[in-house]
Amino acid sequence: MFAQMPKAGAVGAMLYYPDDTVQHAGVTIGVQGIGGHAHKDFKRGDEGYHHRMLIAQNLSGVTAACMMLPKKVFEKVGGLDERFEVAFNDVDLCLKILKEGYDVIFTPFAELYHFESKSRGTDETPVKRKRFVREVMLFTQEWKSFLDQGDPYYNPNLTLEANDFSYKK
Repeated sequence: MFAQMPKAGAVGAMLYYPDDTVQHAGVTIGVQGIGGHAHKDFKRGDEGYHHRMLIAQNLSGVTAACMMLPKKVFEKVGGLDERFEVAFNDVDLCLKILKEGYDVIFTPFAELYHFESKSRGTDETPVKRKRFVREVMLFTQEWKSFLDQGDPYYNPNLTLEANDFSYKK
């Protein structure tokens, strides 16, 4: 239903690991450098920070592991940037969507299990690590001003070191 709203640019779902902990409840830009999955590793059924795991809300990003968006929006923002071969292509897409004035929405009402990186493996080989570092640098250059300003959907008094919404030290 959220994807049908006139200002909807992208809608993402609640994703769980097989052990019923949260893999994704939206993306917070700046957490752990580039962006982190909100409420990662919280238990299924937890309310989250200020009940945010229970409510649909606008955020800066959602993962493309399960994302719905109108074709016209995808085409208007130029789709996925192929320079981001694996990492951050979805976050880049979401920021382009926001820049065009559309909303990026997370809904906890669509729930799925996701085996993150199971099909492609980890980024631990030298080749994959090099690609990942290149994509981090590219994202940092492309979205420097957004990273400097801070995520408008995240309290600036909270830490950027973890996905747990704890206070800055």
